[in-house]
Amino acid sequence: MSGEKNLETLLKSMKPKHNVGEFVFCKTDNLDEINLSQIIMTFKEAESITLITKKEIADQLNLDYSFIASWITLTVHSSLEAVGLTAAFSKALTEHGISCNVVAAYYHDHIFVDKKDTEKAMEILNAFSK
Repeated sequence: MSGEKNLETLLKSMKPKHNVGEFVFCKTDNLDEINLSQIIMTFKEAESITLITKKEIADQLNLDYSFIASWITLTVHSSLEAVGLTAAFSKALTEHGISCNVVAAYYHDHIFVDKKDTEKAMEILNAFSK
């Protein structure tokens, strides 16, 4: 199944889920000493490899980070070809001064917001289904 493409359907059925914990974005040049089962995401850029992991894992590995985030998953199975979903929810969050870092994975979109903005972000995202 390739996922939902209709923007109206996506917005009404995205059902955000807050994943409990504190999450951070880190960088490394080498994955050899890192247990990838503890890592949520890796992305290789020209400068280094970005990791998203639980704060406690980053602390254990002595990885630097500056942003402690909450992780919100949009549970609707969105198509990677869907148009407008990211723009719609990021605009709504922007209107409330909430920064978001978005990861589009195969089944779902994942939003990382500042820990202090979790409740407000969930309220804003849930409002789309009303």
